[in-house]
Amino acid sequence: MTFASYGSCRSCLEAEPAYCHRQHALNFGCERPDGAGAYLSDDGEGIHGDFFGQSSFATYAIGIERNVIKVPDDVPLEILGPLGCGIRTGAGAALNELKVGPGDRFAVFGAGSLGLSAIMAARYAGAGTIIAVDRMKAHLDMAVELGADHAIMTTGTDAVAEIMRITGGSVDRSLDTTTVAVVMRQAIDALAPRGTCGFVSSPSDGTELPVAVRHLLLGRKVQGIVEGNSNPKLFIPFLIDLYRRGHFPFDRLIRFYDFDEINEAFHAQHSGEAIKPVLRVTART
Repeated sequence: MTFASYGSCRSCLEAEPAYCHRQHALNFGCERPDGAGAYLSDDGEGIHGDFFGQSSFATYAIGIERNVIKVPDDVPLEILGPLGCGIRTGAGAALNELKVGPGDRFAVFGAGSLGLSAIMAARYAGAGTIIAVDRMKAHLDMAVELGADHAIMTTGTDAVAEIMRITGGSVDRSLDTTTVAVVMRQAIDALAPRGTCGFVSSPSDGTELPVAVRHLLLGRKVQGIVEGNSNPKLFIPFLIDLYRRGHFPFDRLIRFYDFDEINEAFHAQHSGEAIKPVLRVTART
């Protein structure tokens, strides 16, 4: 199950549902498009649900045809859930929007599940140099194992200067997954002429991002990216096929927790102990 899209707006009609004109209302309005709700409490009161067009945080969920993806039964279903959003977003950002390709120099700021997915995708695409930037050594170690050529620890380091040293110049593509304005600016500053920097989210406090316009004059671009600009009906099966062939080992990011360990799962993600916690819920019989 993945995000919802309207299906009839211009973006959807042009096979770009991630940029659906009603994306926010359908996925974060927590109600059906007509304002009705699908869920009731024990006393009959309405409950807001339909987060991300589904509210799959339950033993049963209601989706729509556009956001329910049929997957093969020879891959464990419990590892496929993260393809619905984060892991697909990172891979899609690298492949679909930034179009990282053979020989490209690519820097990823933030080596969590999104950043590591982008690194795996860029390695599959034949990137020439992949650089991971993070503040956690464990994340950087994983980045190198999954395809990064260089790892930069941000503590006490000028990440942009280090990127310049490694590449002898700058990078063709950069991706920020941190949503930290200072780091986002570094991702832009590290770009070569005609390079593109992508963002997969924004600071939750509404912080604005100052950009030196002169820096953009030589063809540099800043690109917002939602859901990896992917069509889930096509891209999720594609990623599963890559996984089967050993090119996208996203299962290495996953650590399973029982539902009653939900607090431990959140803590592990926050501390960096777990990159992609997945809760397993035992359905009632």
